[in-house]
Amino acid sequence: MVVESLPHFTPPARKRWESISAHVRHRLLTNVWCTHCRCETTIVNFSGAIKGGNLLLMGECVECHGDVARVIEGK
Repeated sequence: MVVESLPHFTPPARKRWESISAHVRHRLLTNVWCTHCRCETTIVNFSGAIKGGNLLLMGECVECHGDVARVIEGK
């Protein structure tokens, strides 16, 4: 299953995301908290932007399709 897609990244967000190794990117995508499911899940159909110097991924829970987000702190 491919969980990595970059259709809606801002250019700075894409640059930051691509600077992270593929192995770590996969771990970040599969370790997101869903408040509805109340467990760790995978983020799908996500987009990315830089907010306050951090990379913010916004998307859906793979299980319930509810909104989830992942913040990756800036360097």
